[in-house]
Amino acid sequence: MDDAAKDNLVGAQPGGERLVLEVRWLGRIGYDEALKLQRVLLAEILAAREQPTLAVRRAGILLMLEHPAVITVSRRPTAAGNLVASAEKLAKLGVAVVETDRGGDITYHGLGQLVCYPILDLNMLTLRLHEYMRALEQAVISTCAVAGVVAKRDATATGVWVPADESGPARKICAMGIRVSRWISMHGLALNVTTDLAHFDLIVPCGLAGRPVTSLERELSRSARAPSLTDVWPVLAKALAQELGCTLKMDE
Repeated sequence: MDDAAKDNLVGAQPGGERLVLEVRWLGRIGYDEALKLQRVLLAEILAAREQPTLAVRRAGILLMLEHPAVITVSRRPTAAGNLVASAEKLAKLGVAVVETDRGGDITYHGLGQLVCYPILDLNMLTLRLHEYMRALEQAVISTCAVAGVVAKRDATATGVWVPADESGPARKICAMGIRVSRWISMHGLALNVTTDLAHFDLIVPCGLAGRPVTSLERELSRSARAPSLTDVWPVLAKALAQELGCTLKMDE
């Protein structure tokens, strides 16, 4: 590893071996294009398992990005029924609909939403699915706290929620859905930063009727200006690296 790469490492692992977590900011990218990239990276990480043990090993890659407006529908039998908008309305708004192989139900991605796809070797990280999902949630909770928003888990629903208060009931600020192949993760999470929340009316978000969604922008509207995606993604990347016990390498 050259000196420039070493300079991009944030934090350190105790002991001789370091697990490195890379992060790439992709900006705006289509859903299909991002899915193809995830599959390429999954194959790379799988192939790396055959390599000799190194002093520095890559535990995975975080893809940080935003999607143009798209509704993703899982293969869960009831998921398609949670798309409530007509084809005509979707076309008028320019919202695409695609099937996805992740877990979960139905969700919306759009501009102003930070999407994170961790492509991780969960074997190397010695993580089981429950532990992994809780690590994702905690990283988002920490990121929201940095932005000035209190968030929490919900014991009855995966994701991250802003607690009920005088402005209304508990509301979802981050949706999650993953897939694991050969114990390597794909897909991930979507944190609403400055997302157009009206587009969530096109669906029953995550199949949870009567449970509203929110964003950092909405929660901060009375007290502070919302951060941008480029403000938030490095915070989330560092929080994830901390939760996973990795050294973070920022993409050059």
